[in-house]
Amino acid sequence: MDRGRAFGAVARAYDDHRPSYPDAAVDLALSGGDPEPARVLDLGAGTGKLTRSLLARGLDVVAVEPDPGMLAVLRERSPGAEARSGSAERVPLPDGAVDAVLVGQALHWFDLDRAVPEIARVLRPGGVLAGLWNAGDDEVAWVRELGGLSVQGRRVPDNPAGGGGPARLPGEPWFTDAHQERVTWSRPTGVEEHLADIATHSWSLLSTPAERDAVFGAVRGFLVDRVADADGRFTMPMRTIVWRARRA
Repeated sequence: MDRGRAFGAVARAYDDHRPSYPDAAVDLALSGGDPEPARVLDLGAGTGKLTRSLLARGLDVVAVEPDPGMLAVLRERSPGAEARSGSAERVPLPDGAVDAVLVGQALHWFDLDRAVPEIARVLRPGGVLAGLWNAGDDEVAWVRELGGLSVQGRRVPDNPAGGGGPARLPGEPWFTDAHQERVTWSRPTGVEEHLADIATHSWSLLSTPAERDAVFGAVRGFLVDRVADADGRFTMPMRTIVWRARRA
């Protein structure tokens, strides 16, 4: 299975359990462009987690997603968006159609050699391209320890760029003024909710049931013994990486 296309089978669970993006991170992603964004493309929009944050700001949003299962949930749960089937490599929009292109948790799946010229084509000069990635805040010691537990005994590795790790990002001649910022925040959650979240990650979807169950058992035990209260609730330290560049 194409790892980047594994999510459609769990689209509803993805939308139910993946975190949304904090307002401060979305504000950063939209800033720095000229003109100020009014029409925004959410590219690789998935089920619309980021789409709905953009709609809440009163923006005109077109959401493009290649996976039919993800797109169906997006259309159902984000009725204010113009939802289209398409990909980063073939964006179904005319030249200069949008003021900003935002990509939530998806830029690392793009074929950048093909996607970057397409993004540049649909983005007006001076407009913003921004990628956002949510993950646990690995500057917190117990979050790092939890992350270490989650990789033990797994055949399928993490995609290091999936959390905003080092990746080749778009640059010249199409984009300039690239920089990255980090927003920290807290997510109230519970043990079973956290497990439901990580069950939608690509490594989990591609693992064998035995491998997945072993990881989930280790994670559950750690959270119950070390982090959660008597009701299984805890607060997850989070960080969102925002990478932003301006269309030349």
